[in-house]
Amino acid sequence: MNRYSHLASDVYANMHLNTEMALPTTREAVLEFFGRVQKSYPSMRNFYTRENGDFVMEEDKDQPSYRWLSLEPRRICSGFVNPADFDDAEAQHRLILELAPYMLTISPLDCEALDYMMGFDFSYRGNHDVLVAKALGSSAAFEKFSAVAGARVLNFEPSMTISLEDSCRLQARLLVETRTNAYHVRRNVFPEDHISVYFTVRQYGSMEHDASFSDRLVQLRQKCDELLEAFVIDEVVVPISQAIAAS
Repeated sequence: MNRYSHLASDVYANMHLNTEMALPTTREAVLEFFGRVQKSYPSMRNFYTRENGDFVMEEDKDQPSYRWLSLEPRRICSGFVNPADFDDAEAQHRLILELAPYMLTISPLDCEALDYMMGFDFSYRGNHDVLVAKALGSSAAFEKFSAVAGARVLNFEPSMTISLEDSCRLQARLLVETRTNAYHVRRNVFPEDHISVYFTVRQYGSMEHDASFSDRLVQLRQKCDELLEAFVIDEVVVPISQAIAAS
């Protein structure tokens, strides 16, 4: 268990590296890259290709905690679900970012964006949007809108992106995603599904020619952790967790 496990059904730390140019897709390049990662994490033995052509390698997903890695046409994604220690997730992401430049020919110039994301999934059977609205509150204008005679909330997914520096190249985004739809509301039948909170710190644009993806990720994580503790946990994650427990 990690320090946030008691608040959500699943907690995960992901890394995304988006590139300007297409990534290699040859059999040799793909298998060598995934094979090298598997050498460090032997339990990542489930390798497959999605219908859209993305390559994926992961641990057994029926375990409480598991690692995964995907290679898309212009993006590398790495994730660790329910790590005991988020340092373990960082080590995984750093390994992949250290391998990518020479195994997938990615340079700092090729960087479109680098993300460090913390995700929280809350399992809930009920109207997700109503619960989120109650847990997080809304402005007077939205409260009046939802109070229209006969109205039922169909969608309430707060989202905000802020700049963390004058150049606007370093940004933080908070998004709450619900999975209730009009069909559920109309029938008043709500299957159990996840409410998700995603908090991402993103570095946009090409980096200096001698920049390290791995070192930059450490900086993004530090900023992410700082903002999580200063705001996101107490103001977003805890209220949703408490609202579910009280429902």
